[in-house]
This record gives sequence, structure tokens and C-alpha cells, in this order.
Amino acid sequence: MNYKMMGRLIAQILLAEAAFMVPALIISLAGQDSQAILGFALSILVILAVAGVLMFFARKAKKGFYAREGMVCVGLAWIVMSLLGCLPFWISREIPSYLDGLFEIVSGFTTTGASILSNVEGLSNGMLYWRSFSHWVGGMGVLVFLLAVVPVSGRNDGFTMHLLRAESPGPNVAKLVPRIRSTAGILYILYIVLTVVDFLLLIVGKMPVLEAVCTAFGTAGTGGFGVKNDSMASYSPYIQNVCTVFMLLFGVNFSCYYLLIMRQVKSVYKDEELRLYVGMVLGSVILIVINLRGFYGTFEETVRHAFFQVASIVTTTGFATTDFDLWPGFSKSILLCLMVVGACAGSTGGGFKCGRLLLVFKSLRRNIQKMLRPQRIQAVRSNKQVVSEKVLENTNAYLAAYVLIIMFSLLVTSIDGFSVGTNFSAVLACFNNIGPGLELVGPTCNFSIYGPLAKIVLIFDMLAGRLEIFPILILLSRDTWRR
Repeated sequence: MNYKMMGRLIAQILLAEAAFMVPALIISLAGQDSQAILGFALSILVILAVAGVLMFFARKAKKGFYAREGMVCVGLAWIVMSLLGCLPFWISREIPSYLDGLFEIVSGFTTTGASILSNVEGLSNGMLYWRSFSHWVGGMGVLVFLLAVVPVSGRNDGFTMHLLRAESPGPNVAKLVPRIRSTAGILYILYIVLTVVDFLLLIVGKMPVLEAVCTAFGTAGTGGFGVKNDSMASYSPYIQNVCTVFMLLFGVNFSCYYLLIMRQVKSVYKDEELRLYVGMVLGSVILIVINLRGFYGTFEETVRHAFFQVASIVTTTGFATTDFDLWPGFSKSILLCLMVVGACAGSTGGGFKCGRLLLVFKSLRRNIQKMLRPQRIQAVRSNKQVVSEKVLENTNAYLAAYVLIIMFSLLVTSIDGFSVGTNFSAVLACFNNIGPGLELVGPTCNFSIYGPLAKIVLIFDMLAGRLEIFPILILLSRDTWRR
């Protein structure tokens, strides 16, 4: 294991994190929020000190960097970044408990949107900004940002590919262009452009600037941290519709946008994962609208809330315009299924991913055909291309780990004595990076009801769901560290 190179990379990530806190500090200075100023100033100093120590011990690092180091480094980087990123909440006492602050910032960085706050509007402007910005930087990934704009010593395409593959969710990661740094740059340019357009359209809807910035960050990162206690319910239908459209856009694989820029419209139209995603959204909306007949005053309101909540759940954003926990059981069941599936691979959304679901179905169909015709050789294809057996094995392994971790987390959270519906939806909401669940963790509630052990497990679920770091659990075994 190349520990020094890993330490140097983590140090550079911490330097970036300290820089990310500067705008929040400036906002706090402008608002003369003394506690918030103290929180950000001390946090920046602590982060710079830790980064300095890591840089000192990581001097003269060797350039060798492989998949094993990439997986472990990404996992450790996100953990260290979270442990230090929550300091402003804790030091300022705006979130008195360190564990609660850690839960909040992990929820932000992993774009989950699950919160322990009962009064979001009680936070200072600087804290609201930092809380929402954590969504934005976590949506595309801080390491993708680092690969795009920050020069890393000894970097080559093998090095950067290991990092990009470790941080990017989905069954497979491919280059958009020959050089990985260029791929990361293209991803961030698309990400920034869509975020800016979203922000401008919210401003057109007369949303205050800070609220528009925070909402655009939450929508782009498909995170869902709102700046109001009722999430998006008190905003105008126009603003709600803008958020609906952009949540769905950020749930699409970003490679599709690159193909559109390259005028390969036919390739995008024929993309099987995109078709499943769109069909799933439209089908869910139609079924929910039918099920909600008479629930709201007008048909327009019914369609608006149905579209918004389907978009919010399938993209794992977690915004809410209504208390969907009051919906009929059939509609809530649809949302529960969407929680599991999630958005497209290569998007900022979480969940199991539409791409993986397609591979599972196709692999299942092939296995059934093999039982009927043992002599027949048939490959699994996606978009008319043969899917390697390695990708299929990884997908099956992920599915197995997915089920096991949900079962384990459900058992641990059940210790606190809440209902199965509350605990199961809480685990799904955190592991799939959605935010709100049902019942006691529904859209009008929060996760403060859980004890320390359950919160720690849910924090792990959020990190595991965002990074898909199950290979890291294997890499951290004794055999790995012996090498």
C-alpha cells in the first residue's frame, strides 16, 4: 500500500475543503454571526493543520498507485473530510452534539438529505450555505473536482482512473474522452452549467438569492437539504416545477449530455437505461395520479405533487412539497420501490441504479434460458454491447452486499424500539441517499429520534450507499495490509 501517496492526496482534499469553507465564512462575516464566524475560522485552521501534518509525513511519496490504493484512499478521504467538515456545526454550537453534526455533514456530502434538525430556519446563513454546498460538492464528488482542476504529483491515467472508478457510482465507469482529467473536467463543466441555469430560473421565480443558491445546490447534488422547515411546500408552483425538471435532469447519466453535445442524439434515444428511467418516472406518476383522485383540490395540484415527489424520490433528492406519508398505501409503496431503484448510473443520484437493475433482469433472463437450453451460449448485452462477466459478477456481489447491509442495519436500528416501517424506511432512505423516509422519519419529521448507535450505523449506510465501498471492506482485510 502506498501510504504516503494516499496521505498526500487526502491532504490536498482537506486543503480543498478548507477553501470551500471560505465563502461560508464570508457570508457569516457579512451577517455578523459571531458564533458561525468562530466555527468556520477555527475549523479552517484545524483542517489546514491536519493537512500540513499529512503533507509533511507524505513528502517524497512514490508514484505507484493502483486500484487497491484508489479504493481505500477514496473511502478514507470521505471519512476524514466528514470528521472535519462537521466542525463548524459543533464549534458554533448550532448543532451542540458532535455526532449529530457528523450525521448532518455526512448526509450533506453523500447527498442524502436526512437531517437531525427540527428547526432548519434557526441556522445562520453561513451554516445554511455550508450545509447545502456539501450537497453540491458531494454530488459530483470532491475527488472528481480534484482530478479536474488540481494538479496531483505523479498523476497518470492509471492513477486517476482508479480514483474516478472508486468514487463514481454505477456498475461501470468509462472515459468520455481519452484523458481522464479531461473527462473529469467535462463532467464538472456540465455540472456547473446545469446548476447555474437552475439558479437563474429560480431567481426568475423571485426566490431570494441565498435560498436560490442553496436550493440549486440541493437540486444539482440531488441532496434535498431545504432552507425551510416545510422543505419546498411554501414555494410557488413555478419554483416547484423548476425543481422537478432539474431533479430529473440531474438523475440522468451525464454521458448522455456529452453525447448530445457531440450531436449523437440517436445514441441517447436508444440508451436502454435512460428509457427505463423515463418510463419508470412516467409510469409511477400516472399510477399515483390515479390513486390520488380526490386527495387534492384540483387535477393540476395532484399532477404537480405526484411529479415532484416521484422526481424527488427516484433521483434520491428528498425535497418535499407535501406530506406523502399521508398518501394511500399504494402510492407510498410506489415511492418505496423508487427508493430502492434510484437514478441512472453516472448521475448525481443514488440508489441501486437503473443500470444495475437492467443488468440483473438480463442476467436473470439468461440464466433461465440456460436452464431451458443448457447448450446455448448467450451473452448479456446493454445498448447492443456485450457486458463483461466481471461487470455482471460485481453487480451480483453488490446486490448481495446491498441486501445483507440493509438487514444488518434494520436489526441495529430496531433496538431503539420504533416500528418496522420507520426503521426500514430510515435504512432505505440513508443507504440509498434519499433523505426522508416514512412514518416517524417522514417528510415532516427528522432522524433525531434515534440513539447514538443507530445514528452511527445510518452514517455508515450513507457513506456506503454514496461510495459503494463494499470492495473497501475486502481490501481492508488482514491479507491486503500484509502485501
